[in-house]
Amino acid sequence: MKHVRVILSPEAADTYNSLMNKAQQSKQEEIIFNAFLQKVKLIKENIHYGQPIAKKLIPAEYKTRYGIVNLFRVELPNFWRMLYTLTAGSSGIEIIVLVLDIIDHRKYDKKFGYKK
Repeated sequence: MKHVRVILSPEAADTYNSLMNKAQQSKQEEIIFNAFLQKVKLIKENIHYGQPIAKKLIPAEYKTRYGIVNLFRVELPNFWRMLYTLTAGSSGIEIIVLVLDIIDHRKYDKKFGYKK
């Protein structure tokens, strides 16, 4: 079995840190933060845990910035989403899960071009 390593993009890391800092004062951020940690554990056990997003729907921003060819969505509480991609590690003995974004529903809709 290959080792699974989870890496956060700079955007996801910013949101992660923000949620972690606000979690002590806000129940909502605490719930989202804890759900994120739980989902990461589930992804480590099953890398295809998330719902796959059709290749034609992958935002161009992700394709150009990260060169991704697959994208998965995981739903979090309060209509938040976590978006991640899979890639093989350089050593060939690990799988890298790159968490691209941890975003609320409004940002998710905007990123994918959905209208209200």
